[in-house]
Amino acid sequence: MKTRVTELLQINYPVVQGGLAYLAYAELAAAVSNAGGLGQITAMSLPSAEALREEIRKVRTMTDQPFGVNFAIGQYNQSYELYVDVAIEEGVKVISVTGGNPEPLIRKLDGHDIKKLVLVASVRQAQKAESIGADAVMAVGQEGGGHLGRDDIGTFVLIPRVADSVSIPVLASGGIGDGRGILAALALGADGVEMGTRFIATKECVHAHAAYKEALLKGTEQDTAVIKRTLGAPARVVRTAGSDHILELEKEGAGYEQLKPFISGQNNCRFIYEGDDQKGFGWAGQVIGLIQDVPYVQELFERMFKDLDQRMERLQAYNSR
Repeated sequence: MKTRVTELLQINYPVVQGGLAYLAYAELAAAVSNAGGLGQITAMSLPSAEALREEIRKVRTMTDQPFGVNFAIGQYNQSYELYVDVAIEEGVKVISVTGGNPEPLIRKLDGHDIKKLVLVASVRQAQKAESIGADAVMAVGQEGGGHLGRDDIGTFVLIPRVADSVSIPVLASGGIGDGRGILAALALGADGVEMGTRFIATKECVHAHAAYKEALLKGTEQDTAVIKRTLGAPARVVRTAGSDHILELEKEGAGYEQLKPFISGQNNCRFIYEGDDQKGFGWAGQVIGLIQDVPYVQELFERMFKDLDQRMERLQAYNSR
């Protein structure tokens, strides 16, 4: 399949795996890249820049295909500069930026042969990303998991708006987990998709606890919630007792200092690593309503693109009637 995204990233299918804090490591990244998409390592939830170097090298023992490194800036205490230096030194060809102001990081990549992807949630952010040198934007609708935009714009409206507003390739994100979603994204003007939640429910996402995957399997589109809205940083999670407690605190008017122990990375890991749904929480998009199994990544790709082809044939048949 050939789109501007496949040509830009030198991949076979226009699918980019999301950054997935604490989960996107070598096993998953290599599996996605081997299946023909672009796998990614999450940089900032690794304990050090040298740990990132080790993870990059580990991926290269598992795939000879392109892969990227995601930098979720503004969500962690440590500075990202040393991590970026390592990515450059190791010859990483794709870097994506999510959260915070991407410009300082983008400037560090000036003069290097690195493709730059920026996550956006509005037309204004997309245009800004293009103006500072992004090679593509990943536009996330409010259905998505993890951190979202503040405007609650759905994917079906956001993607054509962004595609009409920039000249660089657009990846659609939010609510996409099968061939139907990919086909719809392309029809809306996107050049590819970014998928996060769907890749958690795969065998190669080895760091995700069985309870987390089970929550994605059992949950419907009704079983997610948006936390941190009162802090101006809305983020979608799968409903757990832990996330419900956060929502209750926000309802009672709790400020950042009161919420901090409950919305921390440590509490995130309590659920996604240990399965503690009483205290912990896990990011997830409304696409959990479409997740019915935990396949190998290769199997998921084959299924998605077989489904896409079949639906394309159905659409073409309409023209012959």
